Amino acid sequence: MAAVQDRKEVYLGFDFSTQQLKVVAINEDLDVIHQNHVHFDSQLPDFRTEGGVHVAADGLRITSPVLMWVKALDLLLEKMQKEGFDFSSVQALSGSGQQHGSVYWRTGASLTLEQLDPAFSLHQQLQDSFSVGDSPVWMDSSTGPQCERLQEAAGGAAKLADLTGSRAYERFTGNQIAKMCQERPQDFQDTERISLVSSFAASLFLGAYAAIDYSDGSGMNLLNIRTKKWSEVCMEATAPHLDHLLGMPLPSASVLGPVSSYWVHRFGFSNSCRVVAFTGDNPASLAGMRLQQGDIAVSLGTSDTVFVWLQHPRPALEGHVLINPVDWRHFMALLCFKNGSLTRERVRNRCAEGSWEVFSAALRGTPLGNDGYIGFYFDVLEILPRAVGIHIFDADDNKVSSLSAQAEVRALVEGQFLSRRLHAELLGYSIIPGSRVLATGGASCNKDILQVLSDVFNAPVYTIDVSNSACLGSAYRAMHGVVDQSGLSFFDVLKKAPEARLVATPQPTAQQVYNDMLRRYAQLEKRVLQEPHPSDVAANLIGR
Repeated sequence: MAAVQDRKEVYLGFDFSTQQLKVVAINEDLDVIHQNHVHFDSQLPDFRTEGGVHVAADGLRITSPVLMWVKALDLLLEKMQKEGFDFSSVQALSGSGQQHGSVYWRTGASLTLEQLDPAFSLHQQLQDSFSVGDSPVWMDSSTGPQCERLQEAAGGAAKLADLTGSRAYERFTGNQIAKMCQERPQDFQDTERISLVSSFAASLFLGAYAAIDYSDGSGMNLLNIRTKKWSEVCMEATAPHLDHLLGMPLPSASVLGPVSSYWVHRFGFSNSCRVVAFTGDNPASLAGMRLQQGDIAVSLGTSDTVFVWLQHPRPALEGHVLINPVDWRHFMALLCFKNGSLTRERVRNRCAEGSWEVFSAALRGTPLGNDGYIGFYFDVLEILPRAVGIHIFDADDNKVSSLSAQAEVRALVEGQFLSRRLHAELLGYSIIPGSRVLATGGASCNKDILQVLSDVFNAPVYTIDVSNSACLGSAYRAMHGVVDQSGLSFFDVLKKAPEARLVATPQPTAQQVYNDMLRRYAQLEKRVLQEPHPSDVAANLIGR
């Protein structure tokens, strides 16, 4: 979509995601006036990526070429310029990057950034600016030994989670940095700054090294999420002099400065256009969905993802607690469940004649609480909890082998949503007056599934359009960053944003039914966890 915009104030939001670079422009009325993108594989074929990445022979080491991201930005801005986009009306910009990825700037790169020549592309001028040409990204899982060392230094996985918001994960930046320091010491020695993908992208606009923001910084296993400072224990266990290489983290609404003169002269940006700190794609999506205190967002996709606004977090061994990107005094939690839409589709095919209409009729035709039956449906090894297989219990908590087709449909959906609620509450979420559930993803078009979601959470369910939510959240954050120091909240700035659409409200008996079921579900989950299981797809699924 491209159009020459009017002269209203404009705000840009970028998203450096795994497979493409996207941008959204909004005006002061929060209308989307321009969208554009560059797809890495198809539009930058010289880098020979598949899905935006390179996968090593061992299948564990997964990277992306830094210069591909740089060249994509060149190409994106050139496309916008050719389509008549007026950069002079842009008041501020921000962006997001795929979380956990790291970029290593070679000694002397800061001078190159400061002296960019508008007659040449970024890609031409930054060819020699990176000590590591291929950045480890979030898909990488090659840092097992580094994770063990970090957890040992912190006093165990639980203490590390309490300190940094997560136990040690292979993809988290601190462990990637430790591996780089150990395996490529010369390249590490030649590094003067380490950025996240988000702060790397902000640096390109700033013409100087951009600070890591609190929210994306809390996905590194390095930041103390309560003090908002780098943890000395974690830093010392990772690499020497790391505080100098990372710089001081800043609140996510910080204005880092104006765009560099490069952008003014090459594309016609105003020299007063401000760069607001970039953040991670998941925090930016929370901003794009406009989650508020007490809200929870449930994305019903291939895997189900839960975003939660938290005031008093309780970090656990699974799930992630991050500093909130729109209010640094609060937190957000991120939970991922592997068994989402594919499991729902399998049960639909087996129990509902392959029809969503029959599936929905089964939900309408069975009572809240399903006569006491509770089901755990883990077609593949689940993350939360770490279990696999199908486990069905009756009202007396005895294990049963089968249910009627209609009851099984409800057992699946209720079980999935009880799991989402339980694990959100374990991280500190609680339903308060005014709480909303925001539903997104493919299954959010099914009103009967959403009715069960509303009943289980005892809260109204709303649907929102979240296409390009990370981009949109970044544009919203750019707009808010400009006025943050005046005391206006993120939500004050977004009063004109489109309202979410109410689609379901809890039935009168839902609170009592599901509060009781939640207690049973938590106890039964412990029983399921005690059962032996293989590490891959459950053998008993073949016939189901």
